[in-house]
Amino acid sequence: MVPRPEQQQLFRPAPLPTAELSDEERLACLRLTRSENVGPVTFRDLINHYGGATKALEALPALSRRSGSGRPIRICPKADAERELEAAQRAGATPVFTIEPNYPVLLARIDAPPPMLYVKGNTELLNIPAVAIVGSRQCSAAGVQLTKLFAAQLAEAGFIIVSGLARGIDRAAHETALKTGTVAVLAGGIDWIYPPEHAELQTRIGAEGCLVTERPPGLQPRDKDFPRRNRIIAGLVHGVVIVEAAARSGTLVTARYANDLGREVFSIPGHPLDPRAEGTNRLIKQGATLVTEAADVVEVLRPILGLDERRYDYTLGQEPASAEPDEAKSPPPDPPAEDVLKVVLSALGPAPVTVDAIARQCGITVQAVQVALLELDLGGRIERQGYSLVALKSV
Repeated sequence: MVPRPEQQQLFRPAPLPTAELSDEERLACLRLTRSENVGPVTFRDLINHYGGATKALEALPALSRRSGSGRPIRICPKADAERELEAAQRAGATPVFTIEPNYPVLLARIDAPPPMLYVKGNTELLNIPAVAIVGSRQCSAAGVQLTKLFAAQLAEAGFIIVSGLARGIDRAAHETALKTGTVAVLAGGIDWIYPPEHAELQTRIGAEGCLVTERPPGLQPRDKDFPRRNRIIAGLVHGVVIVEAAARSGTLVTARYANDLGREVFSIPGHPLDPRAEGTNRLIKQGATLVTEAADVVEVLRPILGLDERRYDYTLGQEPASAEPDEAKSPPPDPPAEDVLKVVLSALGPAPVTVDAIARQCGITVQAVQVALLELDLGGRIERQGYSLVALKSV
């Protein structure tokens, strides 16, 4: 990464609060954050200057007149804020403001943190040392394998795994760390399921892990909401591991935020011919820490966090144990052969991967994968390495 810039003192964190807000003051805080032109810095400055949100709200009209804007500032109506809090309550979410003690400490220390978050689930996870694992939505089977290994081993080392609940790498990270502790940061409202196929996973994280968002309930994520989500991810953690990222991947936005916030950026190198590795390889050239196993991450973060001298004995190549007990389940029927061929092809890259890993990534049977590989092999599109390894043939 490029050298970390000296951060301007646009925002000066106040001492961490020790008392929870009353319902009245919490409502006033929400009204203040939803009022016109009140951003993160303005919110904290108003609170610090007036001693609370209620008095800050009372001062807004006069402040607006003095600004010379020519029209009164729009102040969020009390009824609107009450409806929003009622919607959050129905969704099982709790609002937490920067001036409350249960706001994530690490996030509170960044310049201009979100004035308010909605959280759902085990909020204690938000103040345990965490590492983010993020990467491509259109990931390879090898990328999923690496994600599972890193997530399982970092969880064993005591870290909470944070990600953005996107398809691909994010999903693999969350699923692996569900039993040990995972936090999903959402771009939309806490009750908005996105992507739709993650409905069950989002529900489980809300019950067993923790969901976090700065957006109001019911809000469908917009394009501009995803970079804001990525900044929260970077703010919640001590380090970010990038697994796969194309040259213009949104994952690189998270890496940039992490660098700007003084977090450690780790990048797993990929095959030079794989477009999904262009971003990760470039990050390494720019100064991100090259990592090939979770122990590399732990060794960098250990002195920062004051961890003990334990060395974690990890064996690459072993799949982490499934979080679910082994049960006899009937596999779902395989899709039509044409669709199987497409999903298998999308899971392949220049890096060799096992047939079993492809089957798990694609959610189809090994037999179906083998048939698809046979067709691809006959078409000269893949190359086999050993008995069970296969890779996409270089053009």
